[in-house]
Amino acid sequence: MKYLSEEFIATIDKFNLRARLIVEGFIIGLHKSPYHGFSVEFSDHRQYNPGDPISKLDWKVYARTNRYYIRRYEEETNLKSYIIVDHSNSMRYTSGKISKMEYAKAFASALSYLMISQQDAVGFLSYTNKITNYIPPRSMKSYLNIILKEIYNLEPAETTQTAQVLHSLADRIKKRGLIILISDLIDDADEILKGLQHFRHQKHEVILFHIQDKQEQDFDFKRETEFVDAETGEKIVVSPWQIKKDYLNEYKGNVSYLKTRCHESFIEYNPIYTETPFEDNLLKYLIKRAKLM
Repeated sequence: MKYLSEEFIATIDKFNLRARLIVEGFIIGLHKSPYHGFSVEFSDHRQYNPGDPISKLDWKVYARTNRYYIRRYEEETNLKSYIIVDHSNSMRYTSGKISKMEYAKAFASALSYLMISQQDAVGFLSYTNKITNYIPPRSMKSYLNIILKEIYNLEPAETTQTAQVLHSLADRIKKRGLIILISDLIDDADEILKGLQHFRHQKHEVILFHIQDKQEQDFDFKRETEFVDAETGEKIVVSPWQIKKDYLNEYKGNVSYLKTRCHESFIEYNPIYTETPFEDNLLKYLIKRAKLM
């Protein structure tokens, strides 16, 4: 996978943050089954650790390998997480070397790798004005290739209906877990917040990564420019210096509003910028989270 270079993975391992990924301590173990594996879907094996119940040892595996392994079931994984990626046409935009879409794909790939490496169950969802992919959470390492393939094949398309999609997903995902949304949030802010609050109402933890391009922040265009709405095709020609002040006031106000309302709703808001290498943003975020744990 082009987003996960050996150098990047080695850097993550150097920081020893895999076991303390973006999950707060109280979430770990949240979804353990009260039925101790009875009538729960088998997931995979893990090595036996001192203190594990002997009853969970897989003696057939021991007979083949002379090693002790515990059978794990889907409800016994540490965490069920859902990585949700917006791939509407507005994600196509770039003023530099990488588009918001490519950045989102890189970020989602790295998060998937990290979480499955620590044996958390990861699901992947993508959307435009509808859900375009839904891969339910699993923790098996072989599952990573399935997720990465879908991420790799994502292309910007169609319009955005973030709120509608979030409400639909919140109705579908019944058991509490971790919801990670990666989007440029170019949509109605209040409606997006209602969709995220739907998850919070159902006791999910929610983390929001707001992807932004440098030109969206700076509006530093030097000549008369034609702007095209990536999702509707509407065009307008303006002199950027005449509207820059009003644009920046609106843009910064919207970001501030999202940040404040997320804080009020116990939703973690994280702005990330495409001019910063994705691995730098990810490592900075993981270090920050580790300090809070």
